[in-house]
Amino acid sequence: MTRHSRPTRRAQRGAALLMALIIVTVISTLAVSMVWQQWRAVQVESAERARQQSAWILTGALAWTRIILKEDLRPSNPDKTDNLGEPWAVPLSEARLSTFLAADKDNTDDAPDTFLSGNITDAQSRFNLSNMVTVTNNVPTAVVDEVAAFQRLCGFLNLSATVAQQISKGFLESTPPHTGVANPPLRPERLDQLAWFGVDLKTIKQLEPYVVILPQTSATQVNVNTASREVIAAVAKVDLATAERIVQMRGREHFKNISDATTRLGGNIVLSTTQLSVASSFFIINGRLRLNNQVLEQRSLVERQGRDVVPRSREWVNSSDPG
Repeated sequence: MTRHSRPTRRAQRGAALLMALIIVTVISTLAVSMVWQQWRAVQVESAERARQQSAWILTGALAWTRIILKEDLRPSNPDKTDNLGEPWAVPLSEARLSTFLAADKDNTDDAPDTFLSGNITDAQSRFNLSNMVTVTNNVPTAVVDEVAAFQRLCGFLNLSATVAQQISKGFLESTPPHTGVANPPLRPERLDQLAWFGVDLKTIKQLEPYVVILPQTSATQVNVNTASREVIAAVAKVDLATAERIVQMRGREHFKNISDATTRLGGNIVLSTTQLSVASSFFIINGRLRLNNQVLEQRSLVERQGRDVVPRSREWVNSSDPG
């Protein structure tokens, strides 16, 4: 009886030891999991706090740029044009936010490093894709001159003619009210949404510096004081060499009006006052904020109505954590 009891007690002690090890392992795993979840919650909370702070700072920067655009049309300013020699056209290189807060007595040196940069782009320096369609008597109709201008622009950018056809057809079919289209596509509000018309990402990237989608209020003109030579050539129906001359001339002195541009250009070229102008109403404001390891970029479209600057849309272009 005694000989058989010893192995039994050893087996019991072994089982108890094994159970204790299992319990310790389970408890350790649970503890590690709890610590990880707590650490992760702290990280998420910190990131969200940084994101909210960044959003508020970018909102303040947007208000500041709106003031710049508003002051550009102050009554005391005799020049009513918009050109690349004005304060709004000067980009803000990345600068430490504390340099803007030097006069703030509550500003402390131990605040996290925050860097702000940005720029204002004249939206009317680009071809407005919305111009290709007009609604007459509740019926969407293609605007022949604008479609032709876009076709020329695609040609200058070495893009296939089918690209212009795809996009112009897509805008016509997606403009309400939808008549004669069984399953009309959605109307894009951003350039990346041109993919809805079957346009590939590479083509969209090629078009991005030259086109824009503005709200469908009324047709907008291209600002000859700010547009690229490709856009000017496409809209003005001139070759790239002539458009380059226009760009060079405005660099020396901006155009006061379209008649001024036509006169200085000389020859038999007459620039259209219907499709071209020297002033703008729509602007794109790009803001970039770097706070600790967070990088946030915001793009806003604003419309200047008289001396009011009204936000029309806002989107986060990029949000990354380089760390």
